Amino acid sequence: MRIERITSNKKQYLDLLLLADEQEDMIDKYLPGGDLFALYDDDLKSVCVVAPVNSETCELKNIATYEKYQGKGYGKALINFIFDMYKNDYKTMLVGTGETPTILSFYESCGFEKSHFIKNFFTDNYDHPIFEGDIQLVDMIYLKKDLQE
Repeated sequence: MRIERITSNKKQYLDLLLLADEQEDMIDKYLPGGDLFALYDDDLKSVCVVAPVNSETCELKNIATYEKYQGKGYGKALINFIFDMYKNDYKTMLVGTGETPTILSFYESCGFEKSHFIKNFFTDNYDHPIFEGDIQLVDMIYLKKDLQE
């Protein structure tokens, strides 16, 4: 398994990024200024994007694993890699997501804890309803991780 930082042609990973954030113009807001990482295990399995919020905080803006490889530890490996990568530069990492038990459980298992939420984020910022399974996403739930624990 290897993880590479991608510095050019970031949009070549759009198919995978769209699994986690299904509206391209939303991805376009953070991809150019964010750090893109790709995890390979023979072939591409997962990607993530981390972007600065301020001098003390960064945000995991997108993390996606191809469906057939989900549940095999690739996402968690990528998150552990970025925790280590950013622990000397930032105090805190945030991640925003929809209110779905599976996703919240995944982030909590990686060491994130609930922080705050933005009411109506998905309904206000996306041009169509966003669903995770049968659940329509409305509010954005933010979780945080202290990187200097």
